[in-house]
Amino acid sequence: MAGPEALIPAILRRPGERSADRGAMLRVDQAGEYGATRIYAGQLAILGDRGPSSRSVARMAAQEEAHRERFDAMLAERGVRPTLLQPVWHVAGFALGAATALLGPEAAMACTAAIETEIDRHYGEQLDELGQDDPELSAAITEFRAEEVEHRETAILEGAERAPAYPLLSAAIRLGCRAAIGLSKRI
Repeated sequence: MAGPEALIPAILRRPGERSADRGAMLRVDQAGEYGATRIYAGQLAILGDRGPSSRSVARMAAQEEAHRERFDAMLAERGVRPTLLQPVWHVAGFALGAATALLGPEAAMACTAAIETEIDRHYGEQLDELGQDDPELSAAITEFRAEEVEHRETAILEGAERAPAYPLLSAAIRLGCRAAIGLSKRI
């Protein structure tokens, strides 16, 4: 069912104004946070709790879990269904985390840096689209975006750019992240 913004005919909107699809925003954001928890679970399964980056990964995982829980609550409050691709993100996220950790701690950090670069961009686009229309969602996105940027900076400090074939690895992960965002909005 369409939200109230769908009732406003396009002709009554200001030129260039688009109606933000908050349901799609919540769906993709919850899916992204869920995927992040799975990536970190895969990394920790390989790195263990004593690896050089394990403490940082565990801290970031806990923050992502809190983000996911908040988006879960917003989905329920607003009657928005989660993505139907969640079982795919469950497996794919864990596999990506484990695979990058198998390449070494720097590759695990490269994964984080790549994903958080895309999430920073994605959240910025959402904030631009929302404007002042949804203060609750905007506040959550703003808060989480700051933490995602912190995750990226941590990953870079912990050696992301020293990962084997970093430019290729980063580009591939960023492309996959953009594809996951696009699919989760719609499905």
